[in-house]
Amino acid sequence: MSKVSFDDIGAVVATFAAKDDVKPGQVVKITANGEVGACSANDAFAGLALSTRGGFAGVQVRGFFTVSTTGTVSLGRVSLAADGSGGVQAASTGGVPALVVSVDSAAKTAVICL
Repeated sequence: MSKVSFDDIGAVVATFAAKDDVKPGQVVKITANGEVGACSANDAFAGLALSTRGGFAGVQVRGFFTVSTTGTVSLGRVSLAADGSGGVQAASTGGVPALVVSVDSAAKTAVICL
């Protein structure tokens, strides 16, 4: 259990039109003007879908949030990419710059800041 919580610090949430494949809790990418969709492996993600309703999604595009991880994600300023299953992984090239402040390898999650 962490002694520090970063939940919702600096959160900026925007509403986007959402493709049918968008589910709450997954990272999403921009697919068209004002629209998001699910990411494939190694995609640059725009943020984290928090909710979906009626063809729209609330997407956190800034601030701290917890996301699922695949493989090893390092602490500090890193480059991340979508893992293709709703979470993130270390980017092999390109990726999204993020600050990783906490990693839970047992739970396969990380707290990141965009």
